[in-house]
Amino acid sequence: IIGKTGSIGIPEFGTGFTRQMLVDTQPDKFDMLVRLSGYSHGTGVWLGNAQDLILNKVCGVSETIGCRDDIMIYLMSMGIDANTAFKSMETVRKKNKQLTEEQVQAMKEHGVPQWYIDSLAKIGYLFPKAHAVAYVMMAFRIAWFKVHEPLAFYSAYFYRRSQKGGFDAESMTGGTDSVRKKINEYRRKSDLTANEEDLLVTLEAVYEFNMRGLEFAWIDFYRSDATHFLITEDKKLLPPFVSISGLGESAALDLVRCRESGKEFVSIEEIAATCPKVSQTHMEILKKLGALGALPETSQINLFDF
Repeated sequence: IIGKTGSIGIPEFGTGFTRQMLVDTQPDKFDMLVRLSGYSHGTGVWLGNAQDLILNKVCGVSETIGCRDDIMIYLMSMGIDANTAFKSMETVRKKNKQLTEEQVQAMKEHGVPQWYIDSLAKIGYLFPKAHAVAYVMMAFRIAWFKVHEPLAFYSAYFYRRSQKGGFDAESMTGGTDSVRKKINEYRRKSDLTANEEDLLVTLEAVYEFNMRGLEFAWIDFYRSDATHFLITEDKKLLPPFVSISGLGESAALDLVRCRESGKEFVSIEEIAATCPKVSQTHMEILKKLGALGALPETSQINLFDF
């Protein structure tokens, strides 16, 4: 997912790659993604350093420094003894530490290019490769689901967004045109609130969801879960009650409790009376979204209907 911030990956799970980083490096191997994870988690590693080297064609991505281990492995490949290579790596990866004259001299004697030595001097902190590999493996797994099991992916993603109030069923389940209109409305605003920024990120994901030919089912009083997005038999995504703006988990659980009580409801009025934690405003939204079906407003019978 490429969100409003330009981050690549899965929010709350992602590797932190930036859009520009991917454009500049054009990664096509797992190892390159690991290196990019190192760029994005380090200090003084990408901007003004590896990025310039790559764009100016001084070296390729695989030759730059991405993680701590890259230094030791490279220096040893140049013939520097393991102890010196390890200590040089430890010096660079710690913040506010500079290479000693002896370490720099050893590199020069073994043919380490000046651009590499200069690159080392700019680094303030380096990510361990084991962490970078773990992050990229996680992102790879999630990406597999996004491509091959999209409903499972979006079910988990929208669930995470709804937990923080970042999913609004009323504005996000109306189809592609409705979602695009809402996105443009937010993008035209110059002073988005934090909540609106979150909603915009989700709207972009919903738009992508719609453009892939996927659809939401209507929220249903008798089928929707309190908190989780469910995959229906006809391969649609059924939003939970908490995806209704302002309807909290407590009220959502109350709706589920009411319907599982075994009582057969004959009106919206009766549901409202049985679910005290659900406000009248939310009952109106449920009605608007079609979640209450054809239930009449009141339990009262009009004699003139007979």
